Amino acid sequence: MEFVQTSRQVPRGTRPDAETVDKVILIKRVSEMRATYQVRLLAYLASRQGKKLVIEVPNGCRIHPSLDDLKARSPGLIEIART
Repeated sequence: MEFVQTSRQVPRGTRPDAETVDKVILIKRVSEMRATYQVRLLAYLASRQGKKLVIEVPNGCRIHPSLDDLKARSPGLIEIART
């Protein structure tokens, strides 16, 4: 993954909602989950640290094809947990 900056060349970043020894956890309460900039940055963080990105979403949440594509390009890195 690449290091991306804003249009004014300001570095952007994000922090996970929680971290464990082997997981980076992002909690989202949305109706549709996409491969947003936040998700891609946290996936990069998880891969660099040798961890798995766990995205917690509600049971009725739809997964956008962009997130399915990101999961397919990085097998074993991203897990969707429904709560």
